[in-house]
Amino acid sequence: MTLDIMMPFWGRPDHFREAVRSVLAQTVSDWRLVIVDDVYPDEEPGRWAASLGDPRVVYRRNGTNLGVGGNFRECVRLVENERAVLMGCDDRMHPGYVERVAELVAAHPWAAIVQPGVEVIDSEGRVAHPLADRVKELVRFGGTGTRMFGGEQLLTSLMHGNWAYFPSLVWRADDLRRFGFRPGFDVVQDLALIADIVLDGGALLLDNEVVFSYRRHSGSVSSLKGPDGAKFAEESALFAELASRAAARGWSRAARAATLHLTSRLNALTELPAALRAHDPASRRALLRHALG
Repeated sequence: MTLDIMMPFWGRPDHFREAVRSVLAQTVSDWRLVIVDDVYPDEEPGRWAASLGDPRVVYRRNGTNLGVGGNFRECVRLVENERAVLMGCDDRMHPGYVERVAELVAAHPWAAIVQPGVEVIDSEGRVAHPLADRVKELVRFGGTGTRMFGGEQLLTSLMHGNWAYFPSLVWRADDLRRFGFRPGFDVVQDLALIADIVLDGGALLLDNEVVFSYRRHSGSVSSLKGPDGAKFAEESALFAELASRAAARGWSRAARAATLHLTSRLNALTELPAALRAHDPASRRALLRHALG
């Protein structure tokens, strides 16, 4: 299995170089890295990537800035193989990532999505345990080893809290093309895509072997869109839609979980102090409206 590693780029050049080097350090060579530069103002990172001299590394720079969702859609357009991962340009693959996910796909070819084991790191690359990720651990399915989930059980769990780590997920290319990333969603585009696949009958394979480092820091899209309420406006729209779709399917537990979206409401409350410090009444109202329903 040749894995397409699609990397939309806009961010810190040092994190970017670290991410690319982690791909180059894989224990197996059956991968293809496609870097899609969304017109980052400094062209030096792109020159560095283009100079690597590895035929498996493809560097492209967009003609115009497409934004987060647009660049993800461009990445999907460029996928060539049957499986792909949309890796963050600030994350790190462990050397055995490609080898492990290839083993998982070979053993469970019917899995629409593969969630390998993930650790969280901070901006300096140190292993971290922020509140958001401690909550993910609480709401994620228990157990150890490799487990498959789907249907109402999976959607209900994700509506309680999105515990998946989007940049580490391995997708079927056909699903990426079929469902894609919807315009209007930047922060919750991953959850929308997973939900579309689950509602279509797709299953997720969950593994515990840690082979990926997800970087959580204040410069991420979700962090930047938190205190102003934009993130939660997206979440409210998506949860309302998914509650309706689940109810129409007869998935009452999933519909109820989507309507409540408890962890999302609690997250809005954690953002409230920042809005208060900023003396931003509009953000304060948006966060309270989401938290209190």
